[in-house]
Amino acid sequence: MLQALSIRDFIIVESLDLEFSQGFTTLTGETGAGKSILIDALSLALGARNDGAVTRKGADKADISASFFIKNNVLAKSWLTENELESSLENQAELILRRVIYADGRSRGFINGVAATAAQLKDLGEYLIDIYSQNAHHSLLKTNTQRQILDEFAGDVDLANQVANQYKMWHKLNFQRTEVEKNSAAYADELAELRDKTRELKQLGFTADEWAELQQEHNRLANGAGLLTVLQACMTLLDDNETSINGQLTLVQQKLAAVVEFDVALIEAADNVDSALITLEETSRSLNRYLQNTELDPTRLADVENRLQSIHNIGRKYRVKPEELPDLLAADLARMSDLDGFANDGALAKQEAQALDLYQVSAKQLSENRQKSAKILSLKISAEMQRLSLSGGQFSVALQTCEASANGLETVEFLVAGHAGVEPRPLNKVASGGELSRISLALHVTTAAQDSVPCMIFDEVDVGIGGGVAEVVGQLLKQLGAEHQVLVITHLPQVAAQAAQHLQVSKSQSNGATLSHIQALDKTERIEEIARMLGGLNITETTRSHAKEMLGV
Repeated sequence: MLQALSIRDFIIVESLDLEFSQGFTTLTGETGAGKSILIDALSLALGARNDGAVTRKGADKADISASFFIKNNVLAKSWLTENELESSLENQAELILRRVIYADGRSRGFINGVAATAAQLKDLGEYLIDIYSQNAHHSLLKTNTQRQILDEFAGDVDLANQVANQYKMWHKLNFQRTEVEKNSAAYADELAELRDKTRELKQLGFTADEWAELQQEHNRLANGAGLLTVLQACMTLLDDNETSINGQLTLVQQKLAAVVEFDVALIEAADNVDSALITLEETSRSLNRYLQNTELDPTRLADVENRLQSIHNIGRKYRVKPEELPDLLAADLARMSDLDGFANDGALAKQEAQALDLYQVSAKQLSENRQKSAKILSLKISAEMQRLSLSGGQFSVALQTCEASANGLETVEFLVAGHAGVEPRPLNKVASGGELSRISLALHVTTAAQDSVPCMIFDEVDVGIGGGVAEVVGQLLKQLGAEHQVLVITHLPQVAAQAAQHLQVSKSQSNGATLSHIQALDKTERIEEIARMLGGLNITETTRSHAKEMLGV
């Protein structure tokens, strides 16, 4: 569940710290007070895209932190484990998502203090909160959304994804087989050409490591005479005459040894000379070994040059750099494997048939589950419609058989009849704005009961609803709050009065700037807020009395 939300310098919020309870919480306030700011801030903490300037005027950054209690949230914990972030959990219970958005548009995300991308925040957020906005009404008119709602209600999201993946695999194999049959002669020619090419590359026996070794050896052999001359000169300078570096340094060592006993400050200099002599002796031995073991070998030089020339010739022939020849061979072998599979009589067709069989088994199971769930969902939503003053109304989920697709073997469409005796028709053709709001709420409440996400936020989804219907809506949300944490932003006193916790949004002027505030209301303050929602700015004893009656106090 959502435990707390901390907002700093966000739009018109200077500083805000909120704590949330389990159950049904409502958020109310005058129009323009900034009720949507809470949702916007929370959405950003959950990885939403930052589409505009959200930093409060005069501040260099906006800082948003959302704290969650996830002790029993298996999906969220699994995600943290898969992303190697489980160790960041404090007592395996508290999770903090943080988003910092700078005035220049840059942003940074954190999961329990560990840097995270916006995509990671969004992925994890899907296991923490569902946000239902007014746009949910509009999206409900799309058949894709309707199909997803049915599959979620049936608990078949994973099966639906499996069907989609199996269809894509079958479709891919079907395309390959068709292309093979169409281009069999061209594939045969390509395969023959590749066989000759790979045979030549294998005979070359060339590796990327060999290329570097050959170049190094060629440089050494080609410059062998000059190299030996230079090394002989170095040996002479180091140790082969009376004025050699080694001899001069030995003289320095002897002179320092004679005077070091008179001043200990010279010990460091004497030690450095000793070390230098040891290093020079090791250098002389190393150079001497090299000279003894190195010979000018014209034959080997010719062999290396011939090998390099062969490699260059093959590279030019196939228009690649010499060091890319091993990768070329690997790619050609992989392509030959594909072509061999294509040429294998009936192999591709068998793979296609097997993929189709797997798809059909899964798709038929999905169809059976949809048939069962469609009946249950239709009955549940029809029953809720009666409670929402759509007396005699009927809701049904129509399944129409269609050609196999990634979505299964049928289309899913919501049908509705607003009154008794009316033939149900597609939702996007018959539902008015108010009816759509009520049906949308009924769907949210009915399907949310199967949702594993512990927190749900409804952002003014009760728009267009009033009177006794609003009271029923409040009862539905209260019912939902018994199983989930529910936060509702509303203008309806009938809805707000049903909540267990009441938050109020207000705004004020400070130093010429508008600031938004949110506070939890006590019993007395709540009566005043409900009265305001009932009667406007002029609150009377009558509206207060009505508010008390609605709150049951």
